[in-house]
Amino acid sequence: MVKEQTRHETAFPFREVKEKYHFEKTPCIFNWSGGKDSALALYHCLKDPNLDIRYLLTTVNDSANRISMHGVREELLISQAESIGIPLYQIRLPEMPGMEEYNEIMGKHLQKFKNEGITHSIFGDIFLEDLKKYREERLSEAGLKAIFPLWKRDTTALINEFLDLGFRTMIVCTQHHLKELTGKEITKDLVSKFPEDIDVCGENGEFHTFVFDGPIFKQPVYFEIGDEIFKEYKAPKSADDSCLSAESASEATSGFWYTDLVPGNS
Repeated sequence: MVKEQTRHETAFPFREVKEKYHFEKTPCIFNWSGGKDSALALYHCLKDPNLDIRYLLTTVNDSANRISMHGVREELLISQAESIGIPLYQIRLPEMPGMEEYNEIMGKHLQKFKNEGITHSIFGDIFLEDLKKYREERLSEAGLKAIFPLWKRDTTALINEFLDLGFRTMIVCTQHHLKELTGKEITKDLVSKFPEDIDVCGENGEFHTFVFDGPIFKQPVYFEIGDEIFKEYKAPKSADDSCLSAESASEATSGFWYTDLVPGNS
C-alpha cells in the first residue's frame, strides 16, 4: 500500500542546488520508524547532495493501523511524512508475521523498488551487528545495497546531537521494567536519570520513540497524551526496522508498556 504526500521544501537549501545543477544522485528508500534514530539519520542524509530519497518506508500493523512495534497511530505517521515532505510508502504487515512470511512480503516490495531504479536502502541502526548483517543479506537478494549513516557512532554523542539540533521526541514504548519512562519527552535531564544498564538511544530495544519536531519538519506534529497500555508478547517473529534485536528478544516475553498518542490540533 502506497500513500504519497506532496513534497514540500524544508529548511534545507541544498535541495535547490541539487535540482539546479542536476547532480548524479543515488536513488534511495529511507526506512522510517518515526523515532529519533530515524530522524537523526534522515537529517544527515538530507544534507548529502548525492542522495535522492524517493520514499519514507514504514512497516505498519495492518490490523491496528499503527507503526510496527512502536504502536504509533497511522495518522501521526502520515503527519510526520507530510511535514518532512517525502512520500510515505507503507508496507502493511500482520500483527506477528513469521520470519518466512515477513521475508516474502518485504522481498516483493524490495523488488518493486529495484524495478523503479532504486539502488540503496537507508537505516538508522547504530551498533547491532546481527541486524545489520540481516538487512544487508536481504537487500543483496533484491540487488540493493544498505547505507547506515549513524553506524558505530557513540550513542551518548548521538542523543546529545539530536537534542542540540532541536529535535523533540516522546518515549512511546518501553520494555516492561522501564514503565516509568513511557510517555515522557526525552531531554538531557531525563537522559541523565536513565538506568545505567540501558543504552541511552534504546538501541537494544529498551524503548522506542516518536519524533514530533525538529529541523527536518516544516511544522510540528501535534498530539495529545492518551492512555498507557501494557501488551504481553511472545518472542518476536519478524525483523522489520522497528523490531527487537536478537540480544533483547527475551524481554519480549514479558511485554511492553505503550503510551498512546492521539492526533491533536495546534
